Amino acid sequence: MTDAMIGYQTKYSIRATAGSIGTLTEIAEVINVTPGEATADRIDATHMQSPNRRREYISGLIDNGEASFEINWVPGSTTDEFIRGLFESGETREHQIEFPNGVTVTYEASIIGYSKAIPIDDRMTATITIAVSGAETWAEAE
Repeated sequence: MTDAMIGYQTKYSIRATAGSIGTLTEIAEVINVTPGEATADRIDATHMQSPNRRREYISGLIDNGEASFEINWVPGSTTDEFIRGLFESGETREHQIEFPNGVTVTYEASIIGYSKAIPIDDRMTATITIAVSGAETWAEAE
């Protein structure tokens, strides 16, 4: 039997104040979460005596990249004002994704994009793009 899950009950939260003090503010009406895609630099370490005339590489620094989440956008709502304030300030805050099974991933990030969609015949949505800074911290369900 599979252990697959659907994303229903996933939560996205951002720390209300800078640093690790203060409460996490759960973002309302999240409809999609795309965690960052980590990549590592590939550094060419080839030298004049590299075996078999082949290039050699070593791993470099890891970049957790960009992540995003999408919400049902309600202009002027508490969530809209919170996100706009963080975007305008450029502050790095603690972000957390809580998956349906209770596992969490926490990381420092800043909001670098706030894109809104206003279709004529569907709900209004917004996609928030974030730049992850530093390492992720994973925690098992409590």
